[in-house]
Amino acid sequence: MLRVIGDPITASMGGRMSAEQIEIRKEAAGLNRPLHVQYWEYISGLARGDFGYTQNKRAVSDVIVTYGAATAELVFWALLVAFAVGIPLGRYAATRRDSAADVGLRLFGILAYAAPVFFVGLLLKLLFAVKLGWLPVSGRASPAVELQLQHVSPKTNVMVIDAILYGDMGNLVDVLKHAVLPALALGLLTAGVFLRLVRINLIQTLRSDYVDAALARGVSRRMVTRRHAFRNALIPVVTVMGLQIAMLLGGAVLTERTFEWKGLGNELALYIGQRDFLAIQGIVAFIAILVAVMSFFVDVIVAMIDPRVRF
Repeated sequence: MLRVIGDPITASMGGRMSAEQIEIRKEAAGLNRPLHVQYWEYISGLARGDFGYTQNKRAVSDVIVTYGAATAELVFWALLVAFAVGIPLGRYAATRRDSAADVGLRLFGILAYAAPVFFVGLLLKLLFAVKLGWLPVSGRASPAVELQLQHVSPKTNVMVIDAILYGDMGNLVDVLKHAVLPALALGLLTAGVFLRLVRINLIQTLRSDYVDAALARGVSRRMVTRRHAFRNALIPVVTVMGLQIAMLLGGAVLTERTFEWKGLGNELALYIGQRDFLAIQGIVAFIAILVAVMSFFVDVIVAMIDPRVRF
C-alpha cells in the first residue's frame, strides 16, 4: 500500500534532489519495476529474514537486532505491571461485586485502558520524577552506567541482563529505576483490560454448578474462589494475551518516545519523521510477524490449559 501511494524515495527526497537523481535511486532500489514484482521480491525476502534496507543503506534486520531487545525488555516489564495490577484488582472487584470498591475499580480499569499512554507517561514523569524526584525522568540508564555497560561481554542489549553480567549492584538498581515509569505507563494500559476480564469471568465462574456444589459440601467461599474459580477465570486472560502483546508493541512507540527509551518503537518514530518508508515497512512487517507467532503460541498454551478448546 505504501508503494501504491507513491515510491518512498520520491516521498523522502522530493525537493532535495533533481528528478534525474531520484530516478537513478529508484532504479538502484528496484522501485521502477511493476508493483507485483516488487511485492513478490519483498515477500521472498521476508521468508529469508530480509526486511529490506533504510534510505541510508542500513539493513532493517540490523536495526531490529540492535533496538529490538530494548522494546522486548519494556514489553516484559509492562506485562509484569499488567499482571501485578490487573489480576489481583480484578479478583478483588469480583469478590465485592456492586460495592463502592467494585465501582471504583471498574472506573479505574476503564480509565487505564482509555487514557493515551503518552499522557499517562507525562503525568507519571511530572509526579514521580519532577515533583517528588524519586525516579529518573527518561532513558534506559544513566549516561555513566550506559557507558560502562557498553563493555559487557557478551552484550545482550537488555539492560538488566547486561547490568547483572557487569557485576555491579549499583548499575542494576539504576537500570531498574529507569524502567519503573515506562513500565507503569505502558503496563496500566493492559492492566485495565486484565482487571475487567478477571472480574467478569470470576463472577460468571462463581455462578457455576460446581461452585454451588462445593459450597453445599461446606467448603468456604474463599477456598472455592482461590482453588477453583480463580484459576478458570484466568483462561480468558491467557487467550487475549496475544492481542495485548500487539497493543503493547503499538503502545511502545509512544512510550519510548515519551521516556526517550532507545528501542524499536523509538526508531520507528524517527523513521516516520524522516519519511523513510522502506525502514517503516520493514519494522512494521517484523512486528506483524512477531504478533502472529505470539498469537499462535498463546493458542497452544490455552489448549494445554483448557482441554475444551482442543480440536
